[in-house]
Amino acid sequence: MATPEFDLNDIKRRMQGAVSSLSKDLGSLRTGRATPGLVDPIQVDAYGSMMPMSQVATVSVPEPRLLSISVWDRSMVTAVEKAIRESDLGLNPQTEGQTIRLRIPEMNEQRRKEMVKVAHKYAEEARVAVRHVRRDGLDHLKKLLKDSAISEDDEKRQAGDVQKVTDSHIAEIDGVLSSKEKEIMQV
Repeated sequence: MATPEFDLNDIKRRMQGAVSSLSKDLGSLRTGRATPGLVDPIQVDAYGSMMPMSQVATVSVPEPRLLSISVWDRSMVTAVEKAIRESDLGLNPQTEGQTIRLRIPEMNEQRRKEMVKVAHKYAEEARVAVRHVRRDGLDHLKKLLKDSAISEDDEKRQAGDVQKVTDSHIAEIDGVLSSKEKEIMQV
């Protein structure tokens, strides 16, 4: 019987957080098509602090291979342009007043492979995060067993449940990575 001290739903929620974070990270990877999520990870030095692009400008996609960034404050245009140049996206901003245009070039095979490597790195970070949550759950179960709050049978059964949840989240991460890899490699 599950004890109130051990909450499998909390472990599921924390593992799902790692999967959600991976989806967000993969959404910012360039695939050859323009998406507003492409510039989400870019931090702009605005008013003495680092701010996400979405807090200083509006990003739109007027054409499949063009991003249009409308900076709200005219004094921030150079800071936004600098942040885009310094990002590892490999994009060259073209400024027209308060609007910055980013042409998304066709990706070559080498660049696609680099993007796949970055995607694999993000996926491995998500797997590690899920494993850390699993370790925390198992450590908590061992502590409950040591404190005689649960029996050995309960500890073994709940540890098996934690492992099943871990396996399902790792499989979900692999599925998300696989679909992103196909999207990147598609010419």
